[in-house]
Amino acid sequence: MNDTYSPYFEFDRETWALSRDLPSLTVSEEEFEKLKGLNEKIAIEEVTKVYLPLARLLHLYVTSFQNFQAKMNSFLSVPAPKAPFVIGIAGSVAVGKSTTARLLQHLLSRWDEHPKVDLVTTDGFLYPNRVLEAKGIMNKKGFPESYDINKLMHFISSIKSGEPALKVPVYSHLAYDVLDDQTLHVDQPDILILEGINVLQVNTQQPYFVSDFFDFSIYIDADEEDIRDWYIERYHMLRDTAFRDPRSYFHKYASLTEEEAIHTAENIWRDINAKNLHENILPTKERAKLIIKKGANHMIEQILLRK
Repeated sequence: MNDTYSPYFEFDRETWALSRDLPSLTVSEEEFEKLKGLNEKIAIEEVTKVYLPLARLLHLYVTSFQNFQAKMNSFLSVPAPKAPFVIGIAGSVAVGKSTTARLLQHLLSRWDEHPKVDLVTTDGFLYPNRVLEAKGIMNKKGFPESYDINKLMHFISSIKSGEPALKVPVYSHLAYDVLDDQTLHVDQPDILILEGINVLQVNTQQPYFVSDFFDFSIYIDADEEDIRDWYIERYHMLRDTAFRDPRSYFHKYASLTEEEAIHTAENIWRDINAKNLHENILPTKERAKLIIKKGANHMIEQILLRK
C-alpha cells in the first residue's frame, strides 16, 4: 500500500486480502456459479480474497450509519421512518457490475444487523422502447437521455425518506425492454444496492443527483480493451444461447455467421458502448468512494478507497 500523496488508500490484491477481523462467512461453489456473470471465468477465491474484506468494510459503514440514525432520532425526538443504507455500483457495460452487486447482496445479508438487502438495477428506469423510438434515440439506449431520470429520482428519494412498499419497474434483457406487467417490490430494506452504468452521472437539468442519496459508491474499472473483449465474448455466448429464443429481441442475430457476429459486436461496441463509456461513464470514476480495478482475466488486481 502506497498512499502518501494520493487521495486514496491503495491496495493491491494480496494486501487487501490480508484485512483483519473478517467475518466467518462462506459461499458454496454452487452459490458462486449462480452469482457470477455469464462469461466471468473467476475462481471462488475471489470471494475470500476480495469480496469478504469488502463486505466487512461495508458492514462497518452500515452499522455506523444505523447507530448515527438512532442517535439523531433521539436528539430530534422525532421517530423517523426506517431509511436504508444505499450503495451505488457503477461502471461500463460488460465490466462485471452485476456480479459485484449480487455477491455483495448475498454476503451483506448474512449479518444480523442488516439481513434485508435489496438489489435494484437502473435498467428498469430506461424509457420503454416505444418512447425511445418516438424520441429517435433507440441507438442511444444506455446514454443519459434514455433514462426516465425523474422516475429514478423519485424512487431513490422516496426510499431514502423511508417510504414503504415501493414498486420498481422491471427490465427484461430477453425482450430488451421495460415490462409493463411486472414490478419489483422494495419495502424498507436495511441496505439498498443500486447498480447501473449511470448512477454516478450528474445531470445539469436537475438540482440534485442520484448519487446525492448514496452512503457509499463503487466504480468497477478495467482497461477499455479488456472490457471490449469481454463484451464481444459475452455477445458470442448470448448468440449461442439467449438469442436463439424466438422471444428474444436479438433473435435476428442468432443466425449470423461467426465473421458476421464479430463484425456486428465490434460495431455495437464502437458506435454505442465505447462512446457512452468515454462521454458519460468513465468521467464519473473519481466520484466513487471505492474503485475496483480488474485485470484481463476478470480478477480484481487493485482497490482504491478514498480517504
